Amino acid sequence: MIKISILYPNNPGNRFDLRYYVETHMPMSIDLLGAHPGFKGVSVEQGLGGLIPGSEAAYVAMCHFLFDSLEDFIAAFTPHADVLQGDMPNYTDIEPVIQFNEVLISR
Repeated sequence: MIKISILYPNNPGNRFDLRYYVETHMPMSIDLLGAHPGFKGVSVEQGLGGLIPGSEAAYVAMCHFLFDSLEDFIAAFTPHADVLQGDMPNYTDIEPVIQFNEVLISR
């Protein structure tokens, strides 16, 4: 299984509309990508804090998609890339960090 992590760094001065992201962008993403048979799930997380009490979270938000394979993700994402990426200015001006991971343990 493959996990695609989309991480939004918590940088001072950047904008991130969590409500729009959770209520509009992610339901659209799930509808579009979730139609692919290789889609296995998704989670969205809000950063609350860092290791030291009272410190800022490294990421304001994260999204993790699970797919059977990287090829499945690419097949699901590519037809909708313009729509999904075009919606980004509606919720953020942050350049996300994107990482592809092979899931070795999952319970």
